[in-house]
Amino acid sequence: MGNSPYIIVANQQNFKTEVLDKSNQIPVLVDFWASWCAPCKMIEPILEKLVEEYQGQFILAKIDTDEQQQLAGQYSIRGIPALKLFRHGKVVEETSGVQSEDVLRKMIDKHRERPADKLRIQADLANVAGNYSEAIGLLQQAQELDPEYHPVTLELAKLLIKQKRFTEAELLIKKLPANIQVETEVNELKAYLTFSKIAAEAPSIEDLEIVLNSEPDNLMARYQLSAKKILIGEYEIAMQHLLEIMRKSRTFENDAGHNGLLALFTLLGNQGELVNNYRHKMSSLLY
Repeated sequence: MGNSPYIIVANQQNFKTEVLDKSNQIPVLVDFWASWCAPCKMIEPILEKLVEEYQGQFILAKIDTDEQQQLAGQYSIRGIPALKLFRHGKVVEETSGVQSEDVLRKMIDKHRERPADKLRIQADLANVAGNYSEAIGLLQQAQELDPEYHPVTLELAKLLIKQKRFTEAELLIKKLPANIQVETEVNELKAYLTFSKIAAEAPSIEDLEIVLNSEPDNLMARYQLSAKKILIGEYEIAMQHLLEIMRKSRTFENDAGHNGLLALFTLLGNQGELVNNYRHKMSSLLY
């Protein structure tokens, strides 16, 4: 084990102070290992390299499972090496077996404090207070300070969408690396952007409902109303409209009903009773 102030030996006696309490300040990555474990020895130099590189942005706590069987049992360690990342007293990430440097780096980066985080906090306060231009400016500063910190980019894009600055938001999203583009949060943001653009060009909900009362086959009004309903959280009503569009015309706006339902499912995390129910209804129209 390397001689670093950022690597500690944790045990039953010091676990609360050195792991749980310290995780309120910075991430603590706990490595459950044993001297006889060959994979543990394989991952050890990777962990030590990251400790050296991050220079105190996280703590590596080593727990010998042979000596600390109570802790191993408490955290349900079935195989080693087992890595658990603690933040604010709780396990927030975990993995087992030999992992690549990239995987471990992503675990740590999600939870370590970065230079841009203070600006993110200030931007959030400005946003809550309704000072949207200030919030956007602060997030832009944060992005310049740490351009590889993708959560900042996503927060900035979302705020730009809310301010109907769609072109800027779309450009930010497109510039994200390919491996980030496929993440759930990004796909949800893309769906939110799609519905926001549709809603921004539409009349009011009241006017659209009046149109549909007299023109139930007006698919554009129905499509716009679905987007408006999504933005105010009335998801089932939106799904009903999108399903009706799909039922009436698969060619309208390049299959807008079907694609709209898929985008809304994405926005809702592709799970839940409502999503499952309407996925089944959608499938019945497809086959």
